[in-house]
Amino acid sequence: MGTRLGHNRLPDGVFMKNIWLFAAALLFSTAASAAPADVQDYVRRMEAAQAKDRDQRVASNIDALANNPGSPSIGSPQADVTIVEFFDYACPYCKAAEPRLMALVKRDKGVRLVLKEFPILTKPSMVAARMALAARKQGKYEAYHLAMMRHQGQLLVSDIDELAKSSGLDVARLKRDMNAPDVTDELLANFNLARAIRAFQTPAYIVGTHVLSSESASIDFAAEVAAARKRVNP
Repeated sequence: MGTRLGHNRLPDGVFMKNIWLFAAALLFSTAASAAPADVQDYVRRMEAAQAKDRDQRVASNIDALANNPGSPSIGSPQADVTIVEFFDYACPYCKAAEPRLMALVKRDKGVRLVLKEFPILTKPSMVAARMALAARKQGKYEAYHLAMMRHQGQLLVSDIDELAKSSGLDVARLKRDMNAPDVTDELLANFNLARAIRAFQTPAYIVGTHVLSSESASIDFAAEVAAARKRVNP
């Protein structure tokens, strides 16, 4: 499994940033007269083009990203800024960022967090995501989600069952509901959206219509929300 500081990614995924870096290095390696500053400028321009492309892809899919009724959300439906998170319950970087995100949603009533279950890392990840979505049928998604995000260490199926019980869920019903068509539809929709916006790792965050490219540990979510508000009301 490939990893990167602040992200977990698909086992066979490739970071687009690295593609641009490789392309730039290949291009300039054949030009003996090319100065390092030229390479850096080229990479900066390529990264800017990549960021613009990602944001345009998000804008084209914003309704499915922010307003799909099949996606759980936390916070006010009337919020003026929506944060979309693609995450995996086996992703330590997602879990490390979760307290900051939840604190922001609790503190700023104008922020809504939309949660896109994106189980790409392990087999138990898929079980956990299915059970989390099935928990909505018992009105306990948020309790189960937070319990899962606070679990530390390797994620095992036995842990998933125990966390479901401790969250007050009927586990027998949960295991029936986890294979319901609407659960499968939501997961398929999330994978298709991730591909459409070129989200290849977890966590992946969108604030408003802007894809965050910083490592998760360095993201100032409050500042990103303020920037999103400024983009709407300059």
